[in-house]
Amino acid sequence: MTTSRSAGDPRTPSAEHLVLTGVLTPEEAAQTVAGILAVQREDGAIPWFRGHHLDPWDHVEAAMALDTAGEHEAAERAYLWLARHQLDDGSWYAAYADGDPDDVTDRGRETNFVAYIAVGVWHHYLATGDDTFLDRMWPAVCAAVEFVLRLQQPGGQIGWRRDDDGTPATDALLTGSSSVHHALRCALAIAEQREEPQPDWELAVGALRHAIRRHPERFLDKGRYSMDWYYPVLGGALTGAEARERIDEGWERFVVPGLGVRCVVPNPWVTGGESAELALALWATGESDRALEVLQSIQHLRDPESGLYWTGYVFDDDAIWPRELTTWTAGSLLLAVAALGGHEPTCAVFGGEQLPKGMDPDCCPDA
Repeated sequence: MTTSRSAGDPRTPSAEHLVLTGVLTPEEAAQTVAGILAVQREDGAIPWFRGHHLDPWDHVEAAMALDTAGEHEAAERAYLWLARHQLDDGSWYAAYADGDPDDVTDRGRETNFVAYIAVGVWHHYLATGDDTFLDRMWPAVCAAVEFVLRLQQPGGQIGWRRDDDGTPATDALLTGSSSVHHALRCALAIAEQREEPQPDWELAVGALRHAIRRHPERFLDKGRYSMDWYYPVLGGALTGAEARERIDEGWERFVVPGLGVRCVVPNPWVTGGESAELALALWATGESDRALEVLQSIQHLRDPESGLYWTGYVFDDDAIWPRELTTWTAGSLLLAVAALGGHEPTCAVFGGEQLPKGMDPDCCPDA
C-alpha cells in the first residue's frame, strides 16, 4: 500500500493539488480537511455534520475528499463502515441519524446512493494502490451493483428507489441515473483490475448511457434543478461537443455571476455543492478557466472558523440558508480543486477517459 509523505498536510508536495488561486491557500486546504475529519465518527461514519444524518452518497463524497489530502486511513475507515453495515440485498438505507447504523431515519434504499460506493472504492484504490483493500471491498461493490441493476428498467434508465416494504420505484431521475452511470463504469474498472469480466454490467451501462443521451422522456421532468442540467456531463454520459452544448444551453439559467450556481430556478438560492460539482463537470469538458471562476465565486460560503462551507445562500435576502456546514459541500469543493490541480486519481475517476464504457445497445442511431 502506498502512502503520502505527510498524510493530511496539504502544505507537503503530495497535496499541492489542493492549493488553488482565489480558492484555497495551503493553510485553508489543511483547515478544510481537518473540518471533515472532525465530523467523522470513530467508527468511520461521516454524517453531514455531527447531530445530523449520514447518507451513503455524501458519506462517500467526503471520504473521497479525504483521499485527495492523503488521509487514506480515515477514508478507508469510511469505506469499511459501508462494508460492515451493508444490508442483505446489497443496499444501504437512505439516512442514518448521526451515522449511527442502529438509528435509521429513512428506510428507503436509493439506487444512486447505493451505487456510489464503486466510485469511492476505485478512487481510493487509485490513490493508494492497495490491492488488499480492493479485495476486501469487492463483495460489497458487487452486491451494491446487483441491487441497482435489479431496478434498471427496459429502457435502460434506473428506478430511483426501493421502499422499505420492497416496492420498487419504476420512475427514474436523470441526476440519479447519471450518477449511477458513473458508478457502473467505476465498478467495471474494478472488475477489470481484478480480471473478473462482468458482461451484464457492460450491457447495463451502455443501455443507461443511451437512455440519458437520447431518451429524456424516460426520466421524470426535473429540469428546474441544476443537477439535471450538469449531471449527464459530470456522470460521463455526455462528452465532447454534446457536453459543451448542454453546459452552454443552461448557463444563464443556473449560474449567478460572482455567487455560484442556483439549486433550482427561479429561486434566488445558490448552493456550494452544486457549484463545486459544476466546476468538476466544466473541468471534465476542458473548461478549467470557467471551473476556476465558479469555485472562486463561492468563497463567500466558506466559514473561516471551521474551514467548512455553508450549504447555500439566498441572495435576495443576503442570508446564509440553511445554516449548515456540511462535509459533502466541503468534499465536493476539494474534489473539484484536486481535479484542477492535477491529482491523478481524481482526474482518472472524473475525467472518464480511463474508465470502461460498456457496450452501446443496437437502438436508435446517434444524432
